[in-house]
Order: sequence, then C-alpha cells, then structure tokens
Amino acid sequence: QVQLDESGGGLVQAGGSLRLSCQASGRTFNRNLMGWFRQAPGKEREFVASITRTSFTTYYADSVKGRFAISYDNTKDTLYLQMNSLKPEDTAVYYCATDPKISNYNSSTYAFWGQGTQVTVSS
Repeated sequence: QVQLDESGGGLVQAGGSLRLSCQASGRTFNRNLMGWFRQAPGKEREFVASITRTSFTTYYADSVKGRFAISYDNTKDTLYLQMNSLKPEDTAVYYCATDPKISNYNSSTYAFWGQGTQVTVSS
C-alpha cells in the first residue's frame, strides 16, 4: 500500500516562504504522477501542482504559477512544494497525492492521499 507523509506546514506572514515535503513509500509503478492539492475553509479541494515521477514534467494552477515550485528527489523518494510570496488566500490544508496515470495531472481523483498539513498565511 502506498503511504504519503506530509510535513513543513505552519504559520507564516504574507510574502514569506514555506517548503512542504511529502515522503513516499510503496510500489513506484502506482506513483507515476505526484501532486499537491489544497482545501481552504468553506471551499472545495483544488489542484495546486503536479509532476511526473520519471520525466519530471510539471503542471501548475494559474493561481500559484510563478510563486510555487514542485520538485521530486528520487534518491529520497520525496516530493517537495516550495511556496514563495505567500498570500492569505494560500491558507489551506495542503495534501500530497499520487496516481499511476499521468493524464490525471490536475484531477481530484488521485488514487492515494496523505493526511494533509496546515498552511496559514497571516496578513
């Protein structure tokens, strides 16, 4: 069974930075696509960014493009989300997720999900 463990969330002032980490374990053929989603209070879960594990092709939501960067270190089997120029509207629970099908890059139907890590951006 695939296991995803997020860390790195916290409280930060607007304009600041955070780096989220997602340590993965389990069969890699089930993890061809890895991504980050977020869910703010009172809102539905939304796509943030994703990356293909082998080709390192990246995808970003328009709301974070130019501010966030997703990366994957295959030597550590760890997914990262570097978040810069944070805004109060970035406040949400951030979830690491993975799926065997790379065409699901911005879908909310990824097969496996972590428990989430809270990111709070103060104004």
